[in-house]
Amino acid sequence: MLDADTKRRIDTCRDILVGKVPDPKSQVEQITIALIYKFMDDMDAEAEELGGARSFFAGNYAKYGWAKLMAPNMGGFDVLALYSEAIGKMNENPGIPALFRDIFKNAYLPYRDPETLRSFLKEIDSFTYDHSERLGDAFEYLLSVLGSQGDAGQFRTPRHIIDFMVEVIDPKKNESVLDPACGTAGFLISAWKHILKQNTKERPGDQLTPEERANLAANIRGYDISPDMVRLSLVNMYLHGFTDPHIVEYDTLTSEERWNETADVILANPPFMSPKGGVKPPHKRFSVQSKRSEVLFLDYFLDHLSSNGKAGIIVPEGIHFVEQSGHVQLRRKLLEDGFLLADITLPHGVFKPYASVKTHILIVDRKLARQADSVLFVEIENDGFTQTDTREPVSGSQIGEAADLISQFRQAVVDRREWKSGGAPVRAYAIRKSDLLLGRATHILGRWHDLPNRVIHRSDVPLMRIGDICEIRDGLSPNMATPPGDFALVVPAEEKKTSDHWDFDGRAICIPLVSSSGHGKADIKRLHFHEGKFALATTMCALFVNDEKVVNPRYLHLFLSATSNELLVPLMCGATNVTMSSDQLRDVLVPIPSRSKQDEVVESHFIGTTASEMIFAAKALRAATANYAIRKITDQLTLDIESLMATVDGMATVEDFLPNGSVG
Repeated sequence: MLDADTKRRIDTCRDILVGKVPDPKSQVEQITIALIYKFMDDMDAEAEELGGARSFFAGNYAKYGWAKLMAPNMGGFDVLALYSEAIGKMNENPGIPALFRDIFKNAYLPYRDPETLRSFLKEIDSFTYDHSERLGDAFEYLLSVLGSQGDAGQFRTPRHIIDFMVEVIDPKKNESVLDPACGTAGFLISAWKHILKQNTKERPGDQLTPEERANLAANIRGYDISPDMVRLSLVNMYLHGFTDPHIVEYDTLTSEERWNETADVILANPPFMSPKGGVKPPHKRFSVQSKRSEVLFLDYFLDHLSSNGKAGIIVPEGIHFVEQSGHVQLRRKLLEDGFLLADITLPHGVFKPYASVKTHILIVDRKLARQADSVLFVEIENDGFTQTDTREPVSGSQIGEAADLISQFRQAVVDRREWKSGGAPVRAYAIRKSDLLLGRATHILGRWHDLPNRVIHRSDVPLMRIGDICEIRDGLSPNMATPPGDFALVVPAEEKKTSDHWDFDGRAICIPLVSSSGHGKADIKRLHFHEGKFALATTMCALFVNDEKVVNPRYLHLFLSATSNELLVPLMCGATNVTMSSDQLRDVLVPIPSRSKQDEVVESHFIGTTASEMIFAAKALRAATANYAIRKITDQLTLDIESLMATVDGMATVEDFLPNGSVG
């Protein structure tokens, strides 16, 4: 557990550097290099106390010892020169292990201010290497400043999500663990801690034999394309007890040197974004052909698992529905070849404040997925933190419940019995693989397949497909570039704009095809109803009723507005740009009572809303005047309108036809 004093010292180091080194990544690198420098000197001092000799700062490198830097007779520029020279030459030091030489590779001091350096080194001097977990926790806190997005769409995975994935995958002491895009090694360290905890009686890992402990450390491996990330991973693992961490600089997508290496467990959150023009591997060893990095990474993970391997992989939502050939081929591989056991939907704010993206965790289990005829889908809405940029802790986390559900599903597969959710507060459901495989594109968005189970309509009212009762037309006018004019321009926002032309003429229900809440979150603010000539934004579609003798367009508008969260929002998808296709609306079912009953719903709604507005206006007028006559009129008007509202009490309302008996 990170103590307050250690946290304060790390924050102080960053505060000292920020004026000269504004980039958080560079700050982390400078603190990392200085800490390892200091810890090497601490280990030399410990060796001397035990009767040994110094090895890190010996021979030609003795002049760089930490005590020399902190000597009171050293001037500021002398310290600057000595420290800068030392970190530049340290990777050539024959007295330090290869791990530390890698850490100092290409190290340099990016500023020349002696006072900043002296203040910084003074703060570093307060840290001492003591072989404790405390230093590992401190370094993980330091790495938390690296949460920002990199050029390749890299996001630091939150610690609680890492630990959740490791708990679900449950790596064992005899299994090899790999992260082929390891970043700062968060997954690998969490797996290490998990296995130690499994084999603990009094002290972490005390039930492991020395041979088992050595094999475990050797079996935990990571790759990363960035030398800076490799350096940070090496330090992170060293400070968590790995004397010889196996992290290598390696381009997983384009290199072949390690292609034949496999693992029993893969844990990863690979970069989502692809370079301009796509990824172009110089070989043909991928089984799925694509230029998208998220597709190639996932294909790599699947192909590099052992025959009974397991994996937990974070992917963007596009993996589930994009209709490019590589995506479709990959989805069929997940289902047909016995890989996908479960799919977990994460809240859109998991990676805030750096990004709002819709992501999923794929749970791969080669042994159990081959036995299961269904895939479990779990939708986490609360991960224990707010979905705002500040990500404050909140109660009601569903992380633990989700882990329990997956464990129960696993046991049901082992027992060869049907799994049932048992009314858990987190939404979970199993869908047969045969149903997921239906259709040309093999969409695996669970909520699309589960929609009929979420929306339960009245059994005594006929249901009709929107595609059977309406013509669906996509918008034709750009939202931002349409010149203003005399016609309405219907856009996804609350208020309409104007246009110098019209696209359609009629009575239309206008539905947004893009989320109103920005990246990562599906939401619809308003469905517009328009009558007459109007222009329609390209981010909208319009429903025109085919036969108004059968369907009142205003009834359809009222019903869809009231049920948009249940019927329309689940159709939206996307990791960042959350959208839906107008074609998806065709299969949405709508209850269509008699035309007279529809008219009654529209009339009661009109009377109710208009009367409410009139009462509000009358009361506002009364409050604004001291004139007795006006007050008397407004009082009588309020009474009359309330009497009018009472006449609609027995009339049908849209609530009478809502699914599940609740307003959306």
